[in-house]
Amino acid sequence: MSDLLLPLRAVREHRLAPADRAVWPATLPPVRQVLDDGLELGQITVLTGDNGAGKSTVVEAIAGAYGLNAEGGGTGAMHATRTTESALAEHLQLVRGAGASKSGFFLRAETMHSLFTYYEEIGVGGMMHERSHGESFLELVAERSRIRGLWLLDEPESALSLSGCLALLGLLRDLAEGGSQIILSTHSPVLAALPGGDLLEVGEWGLRRTEYDHLELVRTWRSFLESPQRFLRHLT
Repeated sequence: MSDLLLPLRAVREHRLAPADRAVWPATLPPVRQVLDDGLELGQITVLTGDNGAGKSTVVEAIAGAYGLNAEGGGTGAMHATRTTESALAEHLQLVRGAGASKSGFFLRAETMHSLFTYYEEIGVGGMMHERSHGESFLELVAERSRIRGLWLLDEPESALSLSGCLALLGLLRDLAEGGSQIILSTHSPVLAALPGGDLLEVGEWGLRRTEYDHLELVRTWRSFLESPQRFLRHLT
């Protein structure tokens, strides 16, 4: 897909609203790198990294700057329970594709319960709480896949088994083939294998592009599966 047709071509610091580098979350290396150098985006971007590294903060802020609800949903979602997001979105300027879709959808694992409740209250998607978390999650993605635009997903594997992650990979592949753009934050080596994804590893170095086999996430999981006892012996 041509960059001109992408809903989001790049993220920059807003020149009229610069962020204070001494104040969180600008103190996080990946956030500071986005502010200092900007972030160029392709059709599929996958962010991996340890807890607290800043990947969810970046995804959440991009969603907010794009006009999506911080607790998830499409561009028209208005629900809110408790404000926890940073002010980073206010300091970002988005470079959008000329003539590209302005639609979008944001899914974040930690607020799925409130999103399901919101959709039930407005009569969308049936009784999601009566299904398993994973079933509801996959059904929501499938039902909303008619939305062609920017899709942001923050750690969706929290709701999913291995087979569920594989099912989500298929849905995301179909979205990309249908012209949508995807930004995915994940701890899952399964989801990190999303075909065509630009892999960004997030950590104390900031953001760095890498290959699948070189991801710390992948190397650690492989080591664990090859010899679980090497890891478990440190628990006693």
